[in-house]
Amino acid sequence: MKDRYTYVGLDVHKKSVSYCAKRADGTIIADGQVAANRKSLRIWERTLPRPWRGAMEATLFTGWIYDFLKPRAEELKVAHPLMMRAIAASKKKNDRVDAEKLADALRANLVPECYMAPTGIRELRRVLRFRNLIVSLAVKMKNKCAGLLMEVGAKYNKTKLHRKGYFSELLEGLSPHEVPDSVKAMLRMARSQVELFGALDKKLVRGLEDDKRLAERVERLQTIRGVGSIMALTWALEVGEPERLGSVRKACSYCGLTSAQSQSGASAKRLPISKQRNKHLQRVLIETAKLAPRWNAQLAAVHERELARGNNNRATLAVARKLVAFLLAVDKSGKAFEEREVMPKN
Repeated sequence: MKDRYTYVGLDVHKKSVSYCAKRADGTIIADGQVAANRKSLRIWERTLPRPWRGAMEATLFTGWIYDFLKPRAEELKVAHPLMMRAIAASKKKNDRVDAEKLADALRANLVPECYMAPTGIRELRRVLRFRNLIVSLAVKMKNKCAGLLMEVGAKYNKTKLHRKGYFSELLEGLSPHEVPDSVKAMLRMARSQVELFGALDKKLVRGLEDDKRLAERVERLQTIRGVGSIMALTWALEVGEPERLGSVRKACSYCGLTSAQSQSGASAKRLPISKQRNKHLQRVLIETAKLAPRWNAQLAAVHERELARGNNNRATLAVARKLVAFLLAVDKSGKAFEEREVMPKN
């Protein structure tokens, strides 16, 4: 049967989209550039011979273009940039060539497709990542407060510094002869920013927790002792649909908890933790793994076993991997976590 599809490669940028449309036999039907806005894309898309299939690389700008063109295409794929670079390596590289390579990979069914979460999940994920930015800015402001006090040699209680009442008393007690007024002004500004970021953090988290699309799922994930709301929200939004992770091993790899591997002939060695991972999920998992053993006996047993081998970082990684196994099992089964009794060592 003759292939009736038009194959379109799209090289997406901030202000423009380069495209290359080909028939199944490789004949170029059209190529060029279109402005990256909805009006221009709508006019351009109407000129394509139907039915058409498209492919584009994952970039910061891919999301809205994917959502806009998806209903109009027979099929639309998003390619993994690193894998696509390896497949289509060439001495000559420009936007037109990239679009053509994408069209060729699509014709040959060789597009290294990456996962695109549903629009609703991506919307909530954007909110969560914005919240993470707010938290990091608040931490920087807190560190700046401590740094300013150290610069002028002021004495302060490290454990109480960021408490509102103590901070006010500290400012009032600072000697004007030892601490310049400019430092006091900066301290007040930094403190006001910390309070603002704290209020924003609570508001964003409360909105995510109350979202009907997430509430039941997040509540179920929190049945695992040691898993709080941020861990549950991060897992649900960064993973998206848990069915796409076929095994615990794949889930650990996606979360950045496994090392890279290098093998050639009889020589095989393990490399450091791979940088190809979901950094947002990795960070929260590691932080949770450091605290969760205090409340979860099963995770505490894993931590003690690995710690007996003498490496604290490996113990934390082992706890994080076990935590991934728990989260994936609960998320896929749709059932609350059932904690097993840990048998005491003889």
